[in-house]
Amino acid sequence: MDKITVYCDNLKGFYDCEPGTSLSALAEMTGTGCRYPVIAALVDNMLKELSFKIYTAHTVKFIDYTHPDGKRTFARSLSFVLQKAAVDIFPKYSLFLDYTLPNGLYGELREKDGNGFRTVPLRAEDVTTLRRRMKEIIDSDLPFIKEKLPNGEAVRLFRDNGREEKAMLTADMEKFFVSVYYLDGYPDTFYGPLLESTGALSPFDLIPYSDGFCLQSPSSENPEKITPYKYQDKLSSVFKENAHWCSIIGAHGICSVNEMIRKGGAKDIIAVAESLHERKYVYITDMIKARKDSVRLVLIAGPSSSGKTTTSKRVALQCKVLGLNPVVLAMDDYFLDREHTPVDENGHYDFESVRALDIDFLNSQINSLMDGEEVELPKFDFVAGKRVFNGRRIRMGKEDILIMEGIHALNPELTKYMDGSRIFKIFASALTSLSVDENNYISTADNRLLRRIVRDNLTRGISPEETILRWPSVRRGEEKNIFPYQENADVMFNSSLLFELPMLRYYVSPLLERIPPLSDAYPESVRLLKFLSYIMPLTQDDVKCIPPTSIMREFIGGSTFEY
Repeated sequence: MDKITVYCDNLKGFYDCEPGTSLSALAEMTGTGCRYPVIAALVDNMLKELSFKIYTAHTVKFIDYTHPDGKRTFARSLSFVLQKAAVDIFPKYSLFLDYTLPNGLYGELREKDGNGFRTVPLRAEDVTTLRRRMKEIIDSDLPFIKEKLPNGEAVRLFRDNGREEKAMLTADMEKFFVSVYYLDGYPDTFYGPLLESTGALSPFDLIPYSDGFCLQSPSSENPEKITPYKYQDKLSSVFKENAHWCSIIGAHGICSVNEMIRKGGAKDIIAVAESLHERKYVYITDMIKARKDSVRLVLIAGPSSSGKTTTSKRVALQCKVLGLNPVVLAMDDYFLDREHTPVDENGHYDFESVRALDIDFLNSQINSLMDGEEVELPKFDFVAGKRVFNGRRIRMGKEDILIMEGIHALNPELTKYMDGSRIFKIFASALTSLSVDENNYISTADNRLLRRIVRDNLTRGISPEETILRWPSVRRGEEKNIFPYQENADVMFNSSLLFELPMLRYYVSPLLERIPPLSDAYPESVRLLKFLSYIMPLTQDDVKCIPPTSIMREFIGGSTFEY
């Protein structure tokens, strides 16, 4: 048979290979151009394992850990090793990976308790034993073996292994065949490729955290090192609160939410979820009211598409209910004039830096306001790149309280000349603890990306393709400017809602389907569409039940608030 010609995008060259050559063999033959060991490859813009075999001409782009899909492939493979270690060491319990932490995954072991599960608290030595077993599996360099099984057979296999959520979700997929992975004879399924073998899963760590553990992978910036973990108790408590909210509604994973929607329960889910949000807004403003004698400024921070704008408006509304008069200030109006804006390493204006703000002027104005003085507020002219004044003057009364939101709101540098006792800080983010199934979590960043795709397309004239391509830069800015300061908050507000993923599928799937295969955004669109395919969408009538003050209206339109 004639040889196959493959174009290697990394090396910008054509190479011939025998039909049936695996991607890993091709990588050894041609090299990859990657800085770190190759993890997977994009074949005609579709993510594939290195075991994928070539039988026709393709364009191949090898990826390493620094690529988002490389990091996800590593994380999936590592979680499978953890699953196998848990089965080996604690066969009576089930592993649950619940949510993402700043540099790891939070997981627990649980045992069957009636119709649900009960968390089995782990001691430090239990976690050490699990980690040791993981290390043995990795050092053995065992292969990850992929097979296609008939749907019914896969469902029975997962049920036999105590994976009821996974079994139900697989049955709901209505596909004839399902991809099942095996590690040393143990079967599981994951929603994306795995590595070729366990030997490539280094470094990693498993550390005690709360009642369970945190599974750590390297950072994208330094794939050869594990970043020491900084415990963030406020963040962890918010995730536990969300898990409690899910249990109130009776949701344990995507499958249970799908079932409720299938039975016509979407309107009830919306009503209860929105009521839980309302209670949290009341709780936050009660905290502000309790400190009324000292607090004069409320700062609200959060990453992109966290809903911090609606959060600020809902907090302001609740402040009015309590007899306070909220005065909303825009942080963007305190930008430095364009010529004084700092630049990044490439010489471009760095508008994401806290030093892009006129910190001295902002502190001076807010201190004057909190001291009862009158000030003229600035307005930033983004076209001219300069601060202007239009005569808007304010003076704070006894019941007035300032509210300001922005990405740097919790950065101590922003308020370094203010009295901290006069400031109340809120961190808002979409921190879902809902999972795809028992050991496949939902990324909070994916949740926010879906929100942003819908909002950008609806209100900003930005295509889904553009939003996806900008997202890595947005995420880097968040890691640098927002997340390091989230524990500085007095309170965290979780803006996620149990019905939002079904709602987002209704809006975002048609947008993603329009991204062409040759686009650099295509692999991400395919990944997101596959994830969304497991979720039952809301109907148009269901969407109409979302209140006009809901945080979701910031993204889908129809809000009574002005943005």
